Amino acid sequence: MKSFQEMELYRPLEKRLAELDYTVPTPIQAQTIPAAVEGKDILGCAQTGTGKTAAFALPILDYLGHDAPRAASGRPLVLVLAPTRELAIQIGQSFHTYGKHVRFRQTLVYGGVGQSEQVRSLKKGAHVLIATPGRLIDLMDQGHVQLSDVEILVLDEADRMLDMGFMPAIKKIIAKLPDDRQSLFFSATMPPKIRQLADQLLFNPFEVNVTPKTKSVAKIDQSVRMMERSEKVERLVKVLRGDDVVRSIVFTRTKHGANALTRKLEKHQISAVAIHGNKSQSARQKALGAFRDNRISVLVATDVAARGIDIDDVTHVVNFDMPVDPESYVHRVGRTGRAGADGIAISFCTADEQDKLREIEKLIGQPLRVQNPGAKLSEPTGNAAASRKPSGRNGLRSNGSPATGGHRHKKRYAKGGWNKRRATAKA
Repeated sequence: MKSFQEMELYRPLEKRLAELDYTVPTPIQAQTIPAAVEGKDILGCAQTGTGKTAAFALPILDYLGHDAPRAASGRPLVLVLAPTRELAIQIGQSFHTYGKHVRFRQTLVYGGVGQSEQVRSLKKGAHVLIATPGRLIDLMDQGHVQLSDVEILVLDEADRMLDMGFMPAIKKIIAKLPDDRQSLFFSATMPPKIRQLADQLLFNPFEVNVTPKTKSVAKIDQSVRMMERSEKVERLVKVLRGDDVVRSIVFTRTKHGANALTRKLEKHQISAVAIHGNKSQSARQKALGAFRDNRISVLVATDVAARGIDIDDVTHVVNFDMPVDPESYVHRVGRTGRAGADGIAISFCTADEQDKLREIEKLIGQPLRVQNPGAKLSEPTGNAAASRKPSGRNGLRSNGSPATGGHRHKKRYAKGGWNKRRATAKA
């Protein structure tokens, strides 16, 4: 595996990596960075906690250091799409950290806050635009953003964008991009609809897969406890009071459930805070800050709200409710065991949720260890029992337009940098 120094990145960028004590890249960085620097499209299958953000941020900063023209008002050169505002903010922080010695400007746009400051930042000009799809569409419709100069597109956590219903917005955004661009596409899982989107978006991509065959992080101790729904709160309290529990994320299926569970934990003198889509941006940031600083030991979250949370030393993940779709299980347990650390993931499962358990086991390719195999459960309710039929994943591809025209020429020259094709044409 090459060291960062052997990759021969932009010298000030190498200096910054040395200051951060970054010497050996993670597997996804080692595979992605050289190919991305050469201008290749990337199809990356990788979970969170693998160093994925640096895998795309460093090649982009290398390009900006070597070859970036002056930032034009409302016309970014790089577009990074993320599913949630939390992830967008963290990506922005990563660019700021890695790019300390690189002359570039970035702008973040996301919902949940007023847009006036974001519009002002866009007008000043930004090389890198990091955005959630909904807010970006709003700003495009108002004429504040033009995407015709985009040289590099990054689509991060594509599977979660699919889950959140962003595919129409993403396709609308992509339609405004030039065909002659580089695209970097990352997803923790690769269901058929995501593979279809990648086929339409990418040109002869370099594929990177650092996801273990089991599709969940190998160093995480994963288990399931069978129980009645009425037992869940009591069992959760016992888990959270364990001597080995330092910092935990508890997942619920609904926003209401997250709020209700947080109140119940507080009655048991367990410091907890809920985070979900109905919370304001300031409230979410305040909650994450308290959790990161250990002022709160338990974060109760829904799937959508938890995406993009990048906090080390989460020792336990508890699935208070089994996830609606099996891919969400992979994302949930990925909140612990980050950067090679050990972690524990416990799922609470009722009789009504056993179908969900089987779907998860099918996806990850292994059975989850049952902590209490002799547990006697009530019979499933009528709806759950009726739903028990052979489960099949929707593998049929919808009819989508084929990828455009087959000759997209990459714009790298010598050691780094895209040719200023548009700038030359305008001169």
